[in-house]
Amino acid sequence: MASLRRPWLVAAFEGWNDAADAATGTIDHLIEEWDAQEFAEFDAEDFYDFQETRPVVRGEDEERRIFWPTPTIYLARPPHGNRDVLLLRAIEPNYRWRTFSRHIVDLAVRAGVSELVCLGALLADAPHSRPVPVTGSTDDPAMGRRLSLQASRYNGPIGITTVLADTAQAAGIASASLWAAVPHYLADPPCPKATFALLGALEDAVGQPLPEGSLSELAAAWQRGADDVTSQDEELAEYVQALEQERDSAGAPEASGESIAREFERYLRRRDLGQ
Repeated sequence: MASLRRPWLVAAFEGWNDAADAATGTIDHLIEEWDAQEFAEFDAEDFYDFQETRPVVRGEDEERRIFWPTPTIYLARPPHGNRDVLLLRAIEPNYRWRTFSRHIVDLAVRAGVSELVCLGALLADAPHSRPVPVTGSTDDPAMGRRLSLQASRYNGPIGITTVLADTAQAAGIASASLWAAVPHYLADPPCPKATFALLGALEDAVGQPLPEGSLSELAAAWQRGADDVTSQDEELAEYVQALEQERDSAGAPEASGESIAREFERYLRRRDLGQ
């Protein structure tokens, strides 16, 4: 295995954990911006029901190939900073979640990973006209103090991100989860505004600048399109207005002094990158 520079691991999964493709969109964005290369693959045969998660065929004439839903880890070596990044992108497995998570964590341990961040997105009663809420949790005390996160108090069904984070924690890898709230009435993917929010939260978590690329412009374009859609539907516009009032009266944390300070810190980091 290649020698890595104090790597951290970021993971996102298609499916239940990925409303509007916002979480996997963050991984895709970083793969593209950092020109990340394939680092490891896992045998899809062990973890997927191919009637549920079907392979696809692509190509032309004799060049046609079958592509399987293969969980893949990519390696990025950011030009700025002194740490490498492993980016896990996969469809949520159908089978053997514990075995799958152990495979991922065993590789992470061998690679020298000390921190894992799992990304997710869910549909919520969030108005599109306000900043996308991103919530986080961690069971690691040091990570909690650094990121002002607490242990999750959620009770109910879970996704693979929770199992992976728990497995990593048991292996001595500090882990945190970040979730973006996507407006449920605009659920069709993609949602670059939610992806952009996750990117910002991830930057806060790892403490180093992340490339913005064209994501802010895509988020602004999505916002304009969402405004157009809601303005043409009177009932939807009234519903959004009710959500806005509820959000504003609740004192959204995105408008707090702490949030403003985090945004300023991101600005300083990105200014150093020339973004």
